[in-house]
Amino acid sequence: MTPSQTHSAPLVLISGASQGIGAEIARQFAALKVRLALVARNADKLAEVRETCLAVGSCADIELYPCDVSDADQVAQLHAEVNRRQGAVSVLINNAGQWLGDPVAAMAVADFDRIVATNLRSVFLMSKAFVADMCTLGRGDVFTMASTAGIEGYAGVSAYCAAKHGVMGFCKALREELRGEDIRVCCVLPGPTWSPSWENTGVAQETLMPCEDVARAFVHLYQADRNVVTEEWVLRPRGGHISS
Repeated sequence: MTPSQTHSAPLVLISGASQGIGAEIARQFAALKVRLALVARNADKLAEVRETCLAVGSCADIELYPCDVSDADQVAQLHAEVNRRQGAVSVLINNAGQWLGDPVAAMAVADFDRIVATNLRSVFLMSKAFVADMCTLGRGDVFTMASTAGIEGYAGVSAYCAAKHGVMGFCKALREELRGEDIRVCCVLPGPTWSPSWENTGVAQETLMPCEDVARAFVHLYQADRNVVTEEWVLRPRGGHISS
């Protein structure tokens, strides 16, 4: 299937799509009448997610793009390659992220920089690369994975909290910049959600939110009327804050 044959269907780009919530977002969008561009650093895991998406049956155009979205040069190459192979992105889902549980006194500077780059710099780079195309199209969506760590402070999670607070501020500013355009800027703020990063932590899976429900929030944002902008959607486990 060539881009010229499929441009009538919206193109949804999902970063961090190789596992966890990102993989589930991809699977759920694959059931809709859209095309998918799946992005992550791990090419092998992306291939596995693609097979899962194809099994859903509705989405035939699924392309894979191994990329570190915190790297400016790689994002520039990604933008060019996506446009060459599939055309302009209609929906950008900034899901890539990384968690670190170190107190300030014990944290290496390089680790702080890495967490901020993965969670915040990536959102800037991807938005800068793809939002201009949405303006040309005349419509679009920027849906970003934030966290309750973006509105609260957790001991031992300072880098992640700082990055996610930055994500919230960035998205608020981007929303104002795009207010005159038909481009929705929305954030999903989940609390603890089951993913591979929780393995071997001692936290029982049943106390965490299932990634399927967090992923479903992005589908709801997409399917809402174009006149509806859900600026921030907070999701929490019924038991509240969970610490390992």
